Amino acid sequence: MTVMEQRGAYRPSPPPAWQPRTDPAPLLPDAEPYRVLGTEAAAKADPELLRRLYAHVVRGRRYNAQATALTKQGRLAVYPSSTGQEACEVAAALVLQERDWLFPSYRDTLAAVARGVDPVEALTLLRGDWHTGYDPYEHRVAPLSTPLATQLPHAVGLAHAARLKGDDVVALAMVGDGGTSEGDFHEALNFAAVWQAPVVFLVQNNGFAISVPLAKQTAAPSLAHKAVGYGMPGRLVDGNDAAAVHEVLADAVRHARAGGGPTLVEAVTYRIDAHTNADDATRYRGDAEVEAWRDHDPLQLLERELTGRGLLDEAGAAAAREDAEAMAARLRERMNQDPALDPADLFAHVYAEPTPQLREQQALLEAELAAENESREGTAR
Repeated sequence: MTVMEQRGAYRPSPPPAWQPRTDPAPLLPDAEPYRVLGTEAAAKADPELLRRLYAHVVRGRRYNAQATALTKQGRLAVYPSSTGQEACEVAAALVLQERDWLFPSYRDTLAAVARGVDPVEALTLLRGDWHTGYDPYEHRVAPLSTPLATQLPHAVGLAHAARLKGDDVVALAMVGDGGTSEGDFHEALNFAAVWQAPVVFLVQNNGFAISVPLAKQTAAPSLAHKAVGYGMPGRLVDGNDAAAVHEVLADAVRHARAGGGPTLVEAVTYRIDAHTNADDATRYRGDAEVEAWRDHDPLQLLERELTGRGLLDEAGAAAAREDAEAMAARLRERMNQDPALDPADLFAHVYAEPTPQLREQQALLEAELAAENESREGTAR
């Protein structure tokens, strides 16, 4: 008898509370990502929704290109492009009601813009300016989160608090596949499932955590399979299919709002551009891989569906492109204006009541600035 068998022979039977509480089968995702565009299910898709998704994806593609160009001009310190992932970004923003909250990661500026955040304000953090750059309460969009997955427990806390207060609010938290390797991801999912918090977790699986491929992060059949370990449903969807992502997220939001608890959605997509403008993606992936994903481009999928159903002609496509160009022109014009910075803003919005240390630091800065001004005035005289 082996040591393990000996141990097993003397192990007491587990108490009833240890028994499985639910059948895990309904929580498991489908074997293949769910799709709508190009399938029979597309005939049931709302034409107006498809047009709306298309218009936002066109704007999103242009927004990504313009923001990337701004980094080359020195107007942005860094930009993590979501080119190729626009379907996820747009669907996440459009599926929410006004009272709901969006919790984005650093790559989700497009989702914030689609939710109504000013395009320039959405880039403020990446520009190196103060704080978030926008009022989170105005559009119910939490600050862009640069640390991986830290926004997820915040989303759970807000959603749980809203339910305790009786508010009909759902939180949708976005994270990349790399973020699923962080402890915050696991803590958030565990708390959300135990509390049955009205949260939807959207994982944009774009293949790489910077240069680390998914296969080196997890051995799970899919990231959506991780849901069953926490006791919540897992959904697997084609992340380049805007209609499918919107449908799956809409189902998850309705489920959460009705008291059914959280859902983990994995959207399988691809990051066409490098991780950021500071990254050389050719060091860890080949051109052939990127080109293969270009053939499954979210914009082309929508255009093909809309034109095939007679819902989009060349005039309509041109109008969408013109609207996107106008947005890009306004973004360029405003971003080319140097911001008026006040050093005192360093101490604003840190604490409701400034600490003694902050007051001391602020006084020191004010004294240094005053001395600098006196020196400058003396030199001018």
